[in-house]
Amino acid sequence: TSFKVVSLVRHLAGIKKVGHAGTLDPLASGVLPVCFGSATRVIEFLMNAKKTYRAVIKLGITTDTYDIEGTVIKQSDVRQIKAADVESALAYFRGAIEQEPPMYSALKHNGQCLYKLARAGITVERGKRQAHIYRLEMLDYSSPVITIEMECSKGTYVRSLANDLGEKLGCGACVTELERLRYGPFDIEGAVSVSELQEAFSKDCWQRLVYPPGYIMKDWESVTVLDEQASFIKNGVPVVLEGTTDAKCCAYDNKGNLLAILNLDTATGKWKSQKVFN
Repeated sequence: TSFKVVSLVRHLAGIKKVGHAGTLDPLASGVLPVCFGSATRVIEFLMNAKKTYRAVIKLGITTDTYDIEGTVIKQSDVRQIKAADVESALAYFRGAIEQEPPMYSALKHNGQCLYKLARAGITVERGKRQAHIYRLEMLDYSSPVITIEMECSKGTYVRSLANDLGEKLGCGACVTELERLRYGPFDIEGAVSVSELQEAFSKDCWQRLVYPPGYIMKDWESVTVLDEQASFIKNGVPVVLEGTTDAKCCAYDNKGNLLAILNLDTATGKWKSQKVFN
């Protein structure tokens, strides 16, 4: 689980301040960004990033968890469903959509995790949530199994999409495999397995796996500041900067170190520090 990965990194690195950006389902594999030390302060900027998933969905089976590991609620015959039917149904889920999160999820209701309530046999109203599917493609259909790839916004549940797709087709569906291929600037090609991570720590070469905190904001506008400006920024003094037009930017010193995340005060035309890094 995502929590176990965080615990492992905390143990291997000997660092208490460790966090992850976005829980992976127990069934899922793939990209899980883990931040530690000062980098935990930029997790919030990664949380809004797009994610890409590849999922295998089995038609004809409805479960309480919306994946194959749950209790089967209903089974249906899907021999009449053709690839064209699936394509037509998928079109409904492209763009802005509303989803009801699964009961088996890490969301909280009155301070309690939904999955804990679900395990106790308690179901609560979750309400619909806004999500956006930027890209949704069917890679393969070998009845009753569909393979899809999707790029989506934060707060999107692939399991909910599979369940809703099954309802749309009138046969039920659940996820059997799920892999996160990309999360913001991080992709599966650059990811390492848990065993590779453990080996890197045992050989004391784990530093080569670490990205600087600024990598999360690599697509933002950035400025390199003079020493005097750097001193002001570190002390929270608003500064005047040139070379950037966005309302938010990253400030670096002349050695390429991330100094701060700055916000533009439109009333004064000066930049104020939102987060300062040592």
